[in-house]
Amino acid sequence: MSNPYIPRPVKIQEIISETWDGSLKTFKLVFLKQDDEDAFRHVPGQFAELSIAGKGEIPIGIASSPTEKGYLLFTVNKMGVVTTYLHNMSIGDVMGVRGPLGRPFPLDKMEGKNIVIVGGGFAFTTLRSMIVYMLSVSNRSRFGNITVIYGARIPDMLLYKEELKDWERRDDIKIVLTVDREAEGWHGRVGLIPHVTKEIAPSSDDAYVIVCGPPIMIKFTQPVLLELGFTPETIIMSLEKRMKCGIGICGRCNIGPNYVCKDGPVFSLSELRKMPHEY
Repeated sequence: MSNPYIPRPVKIQEIISETWDGSLKTFKLVFLKQDDEDAFRHVPGQFAELSIAGKGEIPIGIASSPTEKGYLLFTVNKMGVVTTYLHNMSIGDVMGVRGPLGRPFPLDKMEGKNIVIVGGGFAFTTLRSMIVYMLSVSNRSRFGNITVIYGARIPDMLLYKEELKDWERRDDIKIVLTVDREAEGWHGRVGLIPHVTKEIAPSSDDAYVIVCGPPIMIKFTQPVLLELGFTPETIIMSLEKRMKCGIGICGRCNIGPNYVCKDGPVFSLSELRKMPHEY
């Protein structure tokens, strides 16, 4: 087994600015060693630690799907020492990746089911991984209807804009986009995620729903989903915002006796109800 403390070296192959102000950037990383690439086998919902020598490391959800070979995608919000340094790095620069880490989305339980994705803000990263995974030619037949409800404060904060357009043109997935308030040039829905989810009313029949977003969004979306007929067992959430070291050593992600980085970050609402209400 490889040492879980040692990052694998990767090179920045591409940098995509997701917003006009550059506060959100997607980094396309490629491994320097084929053995490292072969060993990095992730599942949608997992995260990794991005490591920069002399600066530290940060836990970030993996935005790329396992079906996308030869690279990894991470969308990073500029908000601290490590993320600011990373945002100032250039194509060709070398950094480290440690992982994959955490418990992923329960694909075995979701197979054959209808899937509803509810996402808010830049927490859409691991949800992108799941969507791309399900839409791949090799996997699409394994899932039923796919409905995606995705919102942000303003249109510019919506991630992966070109992909969203591509998905909207497909007939095997339903995409519903919304923003919190009216904006110039925006002709889509306006409204908060809980309200739009209630309005769209995705069917809970033979379905699972994955929710990922700001804590306040998750808090007010839960009762809507229960009202629509989803059960605590079929409501799946990610607590990746609590991630720290990723391997249960630092103890900073625990909720009661659970280490989110090892027991999660993916939990069902049923599991969360058995834990202290700190999430």
